[in-house]
Amino acid sequence: MTVSGFFDVHGARLAVFERAGSGPPVFLAHATGFHARCWNQVVARIPDRRAIAFDMRGHGLSSKPEPPYHWRQFGEDTASLARQLSLRGATGVGHSMGGHSLTLAAALVPEAFDELILIDPVIMPRALYTGRHRELHYARKRRNHWKSPDEMFERFKDRPPFRDWDQAVLRDYCNFGLVPATDGHGYVLGCPPDIEASIYEASALHDADLYDEFGKVEAPVTVVRAPRFMPAEGPMDMAASYTAPDLATCFRRGRDIVVPHSHFIPMENPALVAGYVNSPGPG
Repeated sequence: MTVSGFFDVHGARLAVFERAGSGPPVFLAHATGFHARCWNQVVARIPDRRAIAFDMRGHGLSSKPEPPYHWRQFGEDTASLARQLSLRGATGVGHSMGGHSLTLAAALVPEAFDELILIDPVIMPRALYTGRHRELHYARKRRNHWKSPDEMFERFKDRPPFRDWDQAVLRDYCNFGLVPATDGHGYVLGCPPDIEASIYEASALHDADLYDEFGKVEAPVTVVRAPRFMPAEGPMDMAASYTAPDLATCFRRGRDIVVPHSHFIPMENPALVAGYVNSPGPG
């Protein structure tokens, strides 16, 4: 995929990447702290389809407004981008916060999507939307400065959770997840630690509760989730699933698939995700 343009949405400027192909597009939305190019290995496995991915606000090459960040804003950005791209009949694929955002976008712009594939979309049981911020997230202490993408790769490749990732995905994560530091020395994360943490900390606020929107989603929905559900408040386990186990039943046409992976399903098994894109969803 290559940069196809930058689009202004709700005070942010989003970088959009595209790979040419035929048929209805595949529209991909990444997770908190990641970026559009993390989808490279999935896109490589759907070679005939047009593919579009984008950097969320605060991530990658997109603009980075100061925190706080709120979950509904990401879904509204995604809907606005779908309108500007004139999406029709797309297959929406979203991981974690990207799946959450695609769900709201499909409710706001139903004509844009013929199918949703929500990969552990962090749509929690409704009772967990307490209206309170979570405790300060450890992402605030994440290392931000790196000499090079190679240094980042070597640092991560043997450590959890990265050691379980497809190595090509980890390379993409490192190669495209850093941006030049403003002081001209080395690189910094494309999603700054304070922005990433702000997103996690806002995950239980009322604006993140999408349950009143589900009835507006007309497309069939496939929920692909990890088996280990973590419902409790407190420190977040980034490898566990925060997706409501019964989420698929909330949609008119939904199916639930549990896979033997952690929350990082697209990173661990991009071929599995591509398989769901290439196969028909629920009727």
